[in-house]
Amino acid sequence: MLSEEIEIRTGSDEVVLDLTAHCERFLAKTSGDGLLHVWVPHATAGLAVLETGAGSDTDLLAALRDLLPADGRWRHRHGTPGHGRDHVLPALVPPHATVPVLGGVMALGTWQSVCLVDTNVDNPVRKVRFSFLAG
Repeated sequence: MLSEEIEIRTGSDEVVLDLTAHCERFLAKTSGDGLLHVWVPHATAGLAVLETGAGSDTDLLAALRDLLPADGRWRHRHGTPGHGRDHVLPALVPPHATVPVLGGVMALGTWQSVCLVDTNVDNPVRKVRFSFLAG
């Protein structure tokens, strides 16, 4: 299995960050068919496959704000106010995604992208691990 970890700077704002180009750069080291597994080793970030640039990324963040408000209801209380919601995020937006790879290319739909979802404004740097399992 081929595996590589990179560091991504997400900054101090909530973000849906398109990782598709990073996935493609990693897959350029491979060939053939298999599975690309993307993993975020953090308790407060997740991965999603969705359309970006047409508003879906902003809509996702808005929906997460509705579902997980940044207020004082959370028992997990360190960090900025409402940070406890960030620890619930991976239950809704998991820290992993697996994409089929055919001929060294991700078999994504026309508008699909692999995205890092990070609502934790306290942690501006994230690690992302890409692994390719040949089939």
